[in-house]
Amino acid sequence: MNDGPLTAFRAKLQAGKLDPSTAQDKAAHKLQALHEALADTRPPARRNGWATVLGRAGAPHEVPRGLYIHGPVGTGKSMLMDIFFDTAPVAAKRRVHFHAFMQEVHDRLHAWRQETRGTRADPLPLLAAAMAEEARLLCFDEFQIVNIADAMILGRLFTTLFECGVVVVATSNTAPARLYEGGLQRENFLPFIDLLHEHLEIVELGGVDHRRQGDGALAVYHMPLGPAAATALDAAFSRLTGGAKGEPVTLTVKGRKLRLPLAADGVARAAFADVCGRALGAADYLAIARRFHTLILSDVPVMAAEQRNEARRFMTLIDALYEHRVNLVVSARAAPDGLYPQGPGAEEFQRTASRLIEMQTPAYIQEPQTRRTVRHGLARGSKSE
Repeated sequence: MNDGPLTAFRAKLQAGKLDPSTAQDKAAHKLQALHEALADTRPPARRNGWATVLGRAGAPHEVPRGLYIHGPVGTGKSMLMDIFFDTAPVAAKRRVHFHAFMQEVHDRLHAWRQETRGTRADPLPLLAAAMAEEARLLCFDEFQIVNIADAMILGRLFTTLFECGVVVVATSNTAPARLYEGGLQRENFLPFIDLLHEHLEIVELGGVDHRRQGDGALAVYHMPLGPAAATALDAAFSRLTGGAKGEPVTLTVKGRKLRLPLAADGVARAAFADVCGRALGAADYLAIARRFHTLILSDVPVMAAEQRNEARRFMTLIDALYEHRVNLVVSARAAPDGLYPQGPGAEEFQRTASRLIEMQTPAYIQEPQTRRTVRHGLARGSKSE
Protein backbone atom coordinates (compact mmCIF):
# COMPACT_ATOMS: atom_id res chain seq x y z
CA MET A 1 0.00 0.00 0.00
CA ASN A 2 1.35 3.42 -0.95
CA ASP A 3 1.65 6.03 1.77
CA GLY A 4 -1.40 8.20 1.63
CA PRO A 5 -4.41 9.38 3.60
CA LEU A 6 -4.98 6.04 5.33
CA THR A 7 -1.45 6.06 6.74
CA ALA A 8 -1.88 9.65 7.92
CA PHE A 9 -5.29 8.83 9.41
CA ARG A 10 -3.91 5.86 11.35
CA ALA A 11 -1.02 7.97 12.59
CA LYS A 12 -3.49 10.46 14.07
CA LEU A 13 -5.35 7.59 15.75
CA GLN A 14 -2.17 6.17 17.23
CA ALA A 15 -1.15 9.61 18.49
CA GLY A 16 -4.47 9.93 20.30
CA LYS A 17 -5.54 12.93 18.20
CA LEU A 18 -8.69 11.14 17.02
CA ASP A 19 -11.24 8.86 18.62
CA PRO A 20 -11.81 5.55 16.81
CA SER A 21 -14.68 5.80 14.32
CA THR A 22 -15.91 3.09 11.98
CA ALA A 23 -17.40 5.68 9.63
CA GLN A 24 -14.16 7.66 9.46
CA ASP A 25 -12.16 4.48 8.89
CA LYS A 26 -14.43 3.53 5.97
CA ALA A 27 -14.07 7.00 4.43
CA ALA A 28 -10.28 6.88 4.90
CA HIS A 29 -10.15 3.59 2.96
CA LYS A 30 -12.20 5.16 0.14
CA LEU A 31 -9.82 8.11 0.02
CA GLN A 32 -6.83 5.75 0.02
CA ALA A 33 -8.27 3.89 -2.99
CA LEU A 34 -8.65 7.19 -4.85
CA HIS A 35 -5.11 8.18 -3.83
CA GLU A 36 -3.74 4.99 -5.38
CA ALA A 37 -5.89 5.39 -8.51
CA LEU A 38 -4.52 8.89 -9.00
CA ALA A 39 -0.97 7.61 -8.55
CA ASP A 40 -1.53 4.95 -11.22
CA THR A 41 -3.31 7.20 -13.71
CA ARG A 42 -1.31 9.14 -16.26
CA PRO A 43 -2.53 12.75 -16.35
CA PRO A 44 -4.14 13.83 -19.64
CA ALA A 45 -2.16 15.97 -22.05
CA ARG A 46 -2.59 19.66 -21.32
CA ARG A 47 -4.21 20.29 -24.69
CA ASN A 48 -7.02 17.81 -23.96
CA GLY A 49 -9.03 20.34 -21.97
CA TRP A 50 -9.24 22.84 -24.78
CA ALA A 51 -9.75 20.05 -27.29
CA THR A 52 -12.78 18.94 -25.29
CA VAL A 53 -14.29 22.41 -25.46
CA LEU A 54 -13.63 22.65 -29.18
CA GLY A 55 -15.09 19.20 -29.84
CA ARG A 56 -11.78 17.52 -30.74
CA ALA A 57 -11.09 15.52 -27.60
CA GLY A 58 -10.81 12.15 -29.33
CA ALA A 59 -11.01 8.98 -27.22
CA PRO A 60 -12.10 9.62 -23.64
CA HIS A 61 -9.31 9.54 -21.08
CA GLU A 62 -9.74 7.16 -18.15
CA VAL A 63 -10.27 9.23 -15.03
CA PRO A 64 -10.88 7.90 -11.51
CA ARG A 65 -14.23 8.67 -9.92
CA GLY A 66 -14.05 11.30 -7.23
CA LEU A 67 -15.72 11.25 -3.83
CA TYR A 68 -18.59 13.17 -2.24
CA ILE A 69 -18.42 12.77 1.54
CA HIS A 70 -21.49 13.97 3.41
CA GLY A 71 -22.76 13.76 6.95
CA PRO A 72 -23.60 15.77 10.06
CA VAL A 73 -21.44 18.61 11.31
CA GLY A 74 -18.30 17.85 13.29
CA THR A 75 -17.86 14.25 12.13
CA GLY A 76 -14.41 14.73 10.58
CA LYS A 77 -15.22 15.34 6.91
CA SER A 78 -12.87 18.29 6.49
CA MET A 79 -10.12 16.58 8.48
CA LEU A 80 -10.24 13.55 6.19
CA MET A 81 -10.23 15.66 3.06
CA ASP A 82 -7.29 17.69 4.36
CA ILE A 83 -5.10 14.61 4.90
CA PHE A 84 -6.17 13.32 1.48
CA PHE A 85 -5.25 16.61 -0.16
CA ASP A 86 -1.92 16.87 1.66
CA THR A 87 -0.86 13.40 0.49
CA ALA A 88 -2.47 13.42 -2.99
CA PRO A 89 0.09 12.36 -5.65
CA VAL A 90 -0.97 15.19 -7.97
CA ALA A 91 1.06 18.31 -8.63
CA ALA A 92 -1.78 20.41 -10.04
CA LYS A 93 -4.26 20.30 -7.16
CA ARG A 94 -6.38 22.81 -5.30
CA ARG A 95 -8.37 22.80 -2.04
CA VAL A 96 -10.95 25.56 -1.75
CA HIS A 97 -14.09 26.39 0.21
CA PHE A 98 -17.03 26.05 -2.16
CA HIS A 99 -18.32 29.56 -1.37
CA ALA A 100 -14.95 31.01 -2.40
CA PHE A 101 -14.80 28.88 -5.55
CA MET A 102 -18.21 30.01 -6.75
CA GLN A 103 -17.34 33.62 -6.00
CA GLU A 104 -14.25 33.20 -8.18
CA VAL A 105 -16.34 31.67 -10.96
CA HIS A 106 -18.71 34.64 -10.97
CA ASP A 107 -15.79 37.09 -10.87
CA ARG A 108 -14.08 35.44 -13.84
CA LEU A 109 -17.32 35.28 -15.81
CA HIS A 110 -17.87 38.98 -15.16
CA ALA A 111 -14.34 39.82 -16.30
CA TRP A 112 -14.79 37.73 -19.47
CA ARG A 113 -18.04 39.52 -20.33
CA GLN A 114 -16.42 42.90 -19.81
CA GLU A 115 -13.59 41.96 -22.17
CA THR A 116 -15.84 40.46 -24.85
CA ARG A 117 -18.79 42.81 -24.97
CA GLY A 118 -21.24 41.95 -27.73
CA THR A 119 -20.33 38.29 -28.15
CA ARG A 120 -22.95 35.64 -27.50
CA ALA A 121 -20.49 32.82 -26.90
CA ASP A 122 -20.99 30.82 -23.71
CA PRO A 123 -17.95 31.50 -21.50
CA LEU A 124 -18.61 28.65 -19.02
CA PRO A 125 -16.98 25.82 -21.03
CA LEU A 126 -13.95 28.00 -21.71
CA LEU A 127 -13.70 28.96 -18.04
CA ALA A 128 -14.04 25.32 -16.97
CA ALA A 129 -11.33 24.29 -19.42
CA ALA A 130 -9.03 26.98 -18.04
CA MET A 131 -9.67 25.74 -14.49
CA ALA A 132 -8.93 22.19 -15.64
CA GLU A 133 -5.57 23.41 -16.93
CA GLU A 134 -4.86 24.88 -13.48
CA ALA A 135 -5.84 21.87 -11.36
CA ARG A 136 -6.28 18.20 -12.14
CA LEU A 137 -7.66 17.61 -8.62
CA LEU A 138 -10.24 19.92 -7.04
CA CYS A 139 -11.13 19.47 -3.36
CA PHE A 140 -14.20 21.39 -2.21
CA ASP A 141 -15.00 21.93 1.46
CA GLU A 142 -18.59 22.69 2.50
CA PHE A 143 -20.25 21.93 -0.84
CA GLN A 144 -23.60 23.69 -0.63
CA ILE A 145 -25.85 25.48 -3.15
CA VAL A 146 -27.99 28.25 -1.72
CA ASN A 147 -28.85 30.56 -4.61
CA ILE A 148 -30.21 30.27 -8.10
CA ALA A 149 -27.23 32.04 -9.69
CA ASP A 150 -24.96 29.17 -8.64
CA ALA A 151 -27.52 26.46 -9.28
CA MET A 152 -28.12 27.43 -12.89
CA ILE A 153 -24.46 27.32 -13.98
CA LEU A 154 -23.13 24.30 -12.10
CA GLY A 155 -24.29 21.71 -14.63
CA ARG A 156 -22.50 23.29 -17.58
CA LEU A 157 -19.43 24.16 -15.51
CA PHE A 158 -18.92 20.70 -14.04
CA THR A 159 -19.77 18.88 -17.26
CA THR A 160 -16.72 20.46 -18.87
CA LEU A 161 -14.55 19.98 -15.78
CA PHE A 162 -15.30 16.26 -15.81
CA GLU A 163 -14.85 16.01 -19.59
CA CYS A 164 -11.44 17.65 -19.16
CA GLY A 165 -10.39 14.95 -16.70
CA VAL A 166 -10.71 16.83 -13.42
CA VAL A 167 -11.17 14.66 -10.32
CA VAL A 168 -13.40 16.16 -7.64
CA VAL A 169 -13.51 15.43 -3.91
CA ALA A 170 -16.15 17.27 -1.91
CA THR A 171 -17.40 17.42 1.65
CA SER A 172 -20.91 18.50 2.53
CA ASN A 173 -23.49 18.37 5.28
CA THR A 174 -26.09 17.58 2.62
CA ALA A 175 -26.64 14.44 0.58
CA PRO A 176 -26.57 15.13 -3.19
CA ALA A 177 -30.30 14.40 -3.54
CA ARG A 178 -31.06 17.25 -1.08
CA LEU A 179 -28.81 19.90 -2.62
CA TYR A 180 -30.66 23.15 -3.42
CA GLU A 181 -33.75 21.63 -1.83
CA GLY A 182 -36.70 23.98 -2.17
CA GLY A 183 -34.75 26.31 -4.46
CA LEU A 184 -36.24 28.27 -7.35
CA GLN A 185 -36.43 26.35 -10.64
CA ARG A 186 -34.95 23.30 -8.93
CA GLU A 187 -36.15 21.06 -11.75
CA ASN A 188 -33.45 22.63 -13.94
CA PHE A 189 -30.86 21.75 -11.27
CA LEU A 190 -31.69 18.05 -11.03
CA PRO A 191 -29.43 16.96 -13.96
CA PHE A 192 -26.48 18.28 -11.95
CA ILE A 193 -27.31 15.84 -9.15
CA ASP A 194 -27.26 13.01 -11.71
CA LEU A 195 -23.89 14.31 -12.92
CA LEU A 196 -22.49 14.12 -9.38
CA HIS A 197 -23.66 10.52 -9.00
CA GLU A 198 -22.05 9.63 -12.31
CA HIS A 199 -18.62 11.05 -11.55
CA LEU A 200 -18.39 10.87 -7.75
CA GLU A 201 -18.82 7.98 -5.34
CA ILE A 202 -21.15 9.03 -2.55
CA VAL A 203 -19.91 8.28 0.99
CA GLU A 204 -22.03 8.99 4.05
CA LEU A 205 -20.11 9.84 7.22
CA GLY A 206 -22.14 9.59 10.40
CA GLY A 207 -21.22 9.81 14.05
CA VAL A 208 -21.04 12.37 16.81
CA ASP A 209 -20.00 15.99 16.50
CA HIS A 210 -16.43 15.82 17.83
CA ARG A 211 -16.22 19.60 18.06
CA ARG A 212 -18.80 19.52 20.84
CA GLN A 213 -16.91 17.03 22.98
CA GLY A 214 -15.00 18.09 26.06
CA ASP A 215 -14.80 21.31 28.04
CA GLY A 216 -12.14 23.65 26.74
CA ALA A 217 -13.98 26.80 25.80
CA LEU A 218 -12.30 30.14 26.25
CA ALA A 219 -13.88 33.45 27.17
CA VAL A 220 -14.62 34.59 23.64
CA TYR A 221 -18.37 33.93 23.55
CA HIS A 222 -20.28 36.22 25.90
CA MET A 223 -23.95 35.89 26.74
CA PRO A 224 -26.53 37.11 27.45
CA LEU A 225 -26.41 40.57 25.96
CA GLY A 226 -25.98 43.33 28.51
CA PRO A 227 -23.39 45.47 30.29
CA ALA A 228 -21.17 42.54 31.26
CA ALA A 229 -20.91 41.29 27.69
CA ALA A 230 -20.29 44.81 26.35
CA THR A 231 -17.51 45.37 28.90
CA ALA A 232 -15.92 42.04 27.96
CA LEU A 233 -15.81 43.03 24.29
CA ASP A 234 -14.31 46.43 25.15
CA ALA A 235 -11.62 44.68 27.16
CA ALA A 236 -10.92 42.21 24.36
CA PHE A 237 -10.43 44.97 21.79
CA SER A 238 -8.12 46.88 24.13
CA ARG A 239 -6.07 43.77 24.95
CA LEU A 240 -5.78 42.54 21.38
CA THR A 241 -4.76 45.94 19.98
CA GLY A 242 -2.41 46.96 22.79
CA GLY A 243 -4.75 49.68 23.95
CA ALA A 244 -5.20 51.32 20.54
CA LYS A 245 -8.34 53.42 20.13
CA GLY A 246 -8.93 52.25 16.59
CA GLU A 247 -10.72 54.01 13.77
CA PRO A 248 -13.24 53.19 11.04
CA VAL A 249 -11.92 51.25 8.07
CA THR A 250 -13.28 50.91 4.54
CA LEU A 251 -12.67 47.85 2.38
CA THR A 252 -13.17 47.87 -1.38
CA VAL A 253 -15.06 44.81 -2.59
CA LYS A 254 -15.78 44.58 -6.32
CA GLY A 255 -15.79 48.34 -6.61
CA ARG A 256 -18.10 48.76 -3.62
CA LYS A 257 -17.22 50.24 -0.25
CA LEU A 258 -17.61 48.11 2.87
CA ARG A 259 -17.27 50.18 6.03
CA LEU A 260 -16.49 48.67 9.42
CA PRO A 261 -16.97 50.91 12.48
CA LEU A 262 -13.66 50.21 14.23
CA ALA A 263 -10.34 48.52 13.50
CA ALA A 264 -6.75 48.53 14.71
CA ASP A 265 -3.74 46.21 14.53
CA GLY A 266 -5.50 43.48 12.56
CA VAL A 267 -8.60 43.50 14.76
CA ALA A 268 -12.01 44.62 13.46
CA ARG A 269 -15.04 45.46 15.55
CA ALA A 270 -18.62 45.53 14.30
CA ALA A 271 -22.16 44.85 15.38
CA PHE A 272 -24.33 42.12 13.92
CA ALA A 273 -26.41 44.79 12.19
CA ASP A 274 -23.28 46.16 10.48
CA VAL A 275 -22.35 42.93 8.74
CA CYS A 276 -25.46 40.72 8.70
CA GLY A 277 -28.27 43.27 8.74
CA ARG A 278 -27.14 44.62 5.36
CA ALA A 279 -27.23 42.99 1.93
CA LEU A 280 -23.66 41.67 2.03
CA GLY A 281 -22.43 38.45 0.49
CA ALA A 282 -19.61 35.92 0.43
CA ALA A 283 -17.19 38.33 -1.25
CA ASP A 284 -17.62 40.87 1.56
CA TYR A 285 -17.07 38.28 4.27
CA LEU A 286 -14.03 36.85 2.49
CA ALA A 287 -12.58 40.37 2.33
CA ILE A 288 -13.01 40.72 6.10
CA ALA A 289 -11.47 37.29 6.71
CA ARG A 290 -8.46 38.06 4.54
CA ARG A 291 -7.85 41.47 6.10
CA PHE A 292 -8.18 40.77 9.85
CA HIS A 293 -6.91 38.11 12.21
CA THR A 294 -9.72 38.76 14.72
CA LEU A 295 -13.31 39.97 14.46
CA ILE A 296 -15.11 41.26 17.54
CA LEU A 297 -18.82 40.94 16.80
CA SER A 298 -21.45 42.34 19.12
CA ASP A 299 -25.19 42.01 19.60
CA VAL A 300 -25.94 38.76 17.78
CA PRO A 301 -29.69 38.26 18.27
CA VAL A 302 -31.88 35.20 18.36
CA MET A 303 -33.13 35.18 14.77
CA ALA A 304 -36.75 34.41 13.96
CA ALA A 305 -37.87 32.38 10.96
CA GLU A 306 -38.62 35.52 8.96
CA GLN A 307 -35.00 36.65 9.45
CA ARG A 308 -33.76 33.92 7.12
CA ASN A 309 -31.66 36.43 5.13
CA GLU A 310 -29.84 37.60 8.26
CA ALA A 311 -29.33 33.99 9.32
CA ARG A 312 -27.95 33.07 5.90
CA ARG A 313 -25.51 36.00 6.00
CA PHE A 314 -24.39 35.05 9.49
CA MET A 315 -23.76 31.48 8.32
CA THR A 316 -21.72 32.72 5.37
CA LEU A 317 -19.74 35.07 7.62
CA ILE A 318 -18.87 32.28 10.05
CA ASP A 319 -17.90 30.01 7.14
CA ALA A 320 -15.46 32.65 5.85
CA LEU A 321 -13.97 33.32 9.28
CA TYR A 322 -13.62 29.62 10.03
CA GLU A 323 -12.04 28.78 6.69
CA HIS A 324 -9.41 31.49 7.16
CA ARG A 325 -8.92 30.67 10.85
CA VAL A 326 -9.93 34.15 11.94
CA ASN A 327 -10.47 34.45 15.68
CA LEU A 328 -13.95 35.54 16.79
CA VAL A 329 -14.99 37.32 19.98
CA VAL A 330 -18.75 37.64 20.15
CA SER A 331 -21.60 38.77 22.34
CA ALA A 332 -24.91 37.03 21.72
CA ARG A 333 -28.37 36.77 23.19
CA ALA A 334 -28.22 32.97 23.34
CA ALA A 335 -25.89 30.00 23.01
CA PRO A 336 -24.94 28.98 19.45
CA ASP A 337 -27.64 26.30 19.26
CA GLY A 338 -30.32 28.84 20.13
CA LEU A 339 -29.48 31.61 17.68
CA TYR A 340 -31.67 30.36 14.82
CA PRO A 341 -33.88 27.60 16.20
CA GLN A 342 -36.38 27.40 13.36
CA GLY A 343 -36.92 28.66 9.85
CA PRO A 344 -35.55 28.02 6.33
CA GLY A 345 -31.99 26.72 6.71
CA ALA A 346 -32.29 26.01 10.46
CA GLU A 347 -31.01 22.48 9.93
CA GLU A 348 -27.98 23.75 8.05
CA PHE A 349 -27.42 26.30 10.83
CA GLN A 350 -26.34 23.41 13.04
CA ARG A 351 -23.00 23.52 11.24
CA THR A 352 -22.63 27.20 12.15
CA ALA A 353 -23.48 26.48 15.78
CA SER A 354 -20.91 23.70 15.83
CA ARG A 355 -18.26 25.98 14.37
CA LEU A 356 -19.05 28.71 16.88
CA ILE A 357 -18.38 26.18 19.63
CA GLU A 358 -15.13 25.02 18.06
CA MET A 359 -13.98 28.62 17.58
CA GLN A 360 -13.94 28.94 21.39
CA THR A 361 -11.42 26.14 21.89
CA PRO A 362 -7.67 26.55 22.48
CA ALA A 363 -6.94 24.31 19.47
CA TYR A 364 -8.75 26.72 17.13
CA ILE A 365 -7.57 30.00 18.66
CA GLN A 366 -3.92 28.96 18.70
CA GLU A 367 -3.92 27.45 15.22
CA PRO A 368 -1.98 29.36 12.54
CA GLN A 369 -4.24 31.26 10.19
CA THR A 370 -4.26 30.99 6.43
CA ARG A 371 -2.30 34.22 6.01
CA ARG A 372 -0.38 34.58 9.25
CA THR A 373 0.23 32.97 12.61
CA VAL A 374 -1.53 34.77 15.43
CA ARG A 375 -1.25 33.79 19.07
CA HIS A 376 -2.88 36.59 21.02
CA GLY A 377 -3.45 34.49 24.14
CA LEU A 378 -7.14 35.06 24.80
CA ALA A 379 -7.56 34.40 28.51
CA ARG A 380 -9.45 31.50 29.99
CA GLY A 381 -12.56 32.30 31.92
CA SER A 382 -16.27 31.81 32.14
CA LYS A 383 -18.86 33.32 29.87
CA SER A 384 -20.31 36.66 30.90
CA GLU A 385 -23.43 36.33 33.01
